[in-house]
Amino acid sequence: MIRSMTGFGRATGQVEEEQITIELSSVNHRFLDCSFRLPGSWSMLESTLRETVKQHIARGKLNIIVRRERTLSNRFEVQCDTNVAQQYVDASSKLAEIMHSTEALSLDVLAQMDGVFYQDEKSQDIKSVEAAIKAVLSDALQQLDARRETEGTALDLDLRERIQGIIDALAVVEGLLPEITVAYEERLRNRVAELSVDTEITEDRLALELALLSEKMDVNEEIVRLKAHFDHVNEHLAASDPIGRELNFLAQEIQREINTLGSKLRDVDVTREVLRMKSELEKFREQIQNVE
Repeated sequence: MIRSMTGFGRATGQVEEEQITIELSSVNHRFLDCSFRLPGSWSMLESTLRETVKQHIARGKLNIIVRRERTLSNRFEVQCDTNVAQQYVDASSKLAEIMHSTEALSLDVLAQMDGVFYQDEKSQDIKSVEAAIKAVLSDALQQLDARRETEGTALDLDLRERIQGIIDALAVVEGLLPEITVAYEERLRNRVAELSVDTEITEDRLALELALLSEKMDVNEEIVRLKAHFDHVNEHLAASDPIGRELNFLAQEIQREINTLGSKLRDVDVTREVLRMKSELEKFREQIQNVE
C-alpha cells in the first residue's frame, strides 16, 4: 500500500503533572524535513524526537508542535533579578556621564534587558519527560500514518488508472502497425512508379529501400521496454516500502520511450494515441509528486 506525503495527526498525554498536546502536519518534499516547535526547557529533546519521526516517515516536510498545559500547582512564576537590573542601571548611568546626557534608563527598556526577568519553574526529570513525549509523539505519528494511507489508497487507484490508459493507447498503436507498414509500402511503390518514368529502379533496389524503411519504423524495442516499465510500476504499487522516487524515475523512462515511438511512426492515428499516452503520463507524474 502506498502512502501520501500529506496528512495531519494529533495526540495528547501526560508529562508528570502537565498535559501535553502534539500536532503534526506534513506536505510534499523530496526528502524528510522536520520542523519542531518545542517549549524552551524541552528543546534539548529535539534530536531524539527526530529519530522517533524517522521510524515512521521516510519523506515529507513535517511541522511538529508540542504544547504544554500547566496546572495551577506547577505553573512557573516570573521573577525579577534586582542585582542584574541594578547593573544595567549603573552601566547606563556611566554611559550617560560619558555622553553628558541627562537621560536615564527607562523602565520599559530595562524590563526588556536580558536576565532582568526570568521564569522560575519546577525542575523536571528530563528522562521521564523524554519518554512521555516520545509516547505521545508516536500516537500522533500513527494518526498521521493512518491519514496518509487513506489518501494513498485514492492515489493508488488513480495511478493505476493512468497507467492503464497508457497501456490501452499502446495496444491501439500495436494494432495499427500492420496497416501502417502496408500503407508506407504502398506509398513508396507509388512514388517509385512515378520516378521510374525517367529513372530505372530495379526490384532489388526497391526491396532494399523497403527494408531500410522497415528498420527505421521498427518500434518493437520501445514497445517491449514500455511493457516492462508498466510491470515495474505495478510491482512498486503493490509494495509496502516508500516508492515515490522509483515511480518518478520510471515516469522519466516511460516518457523517453513514448517520445521515440512518436518520432518513428509518422501517422495521424498513432500521433493521436501518443498524445493520449503523454496526457495520461503527465497526470501520473503530477500524482506521484505526493507519493512517499
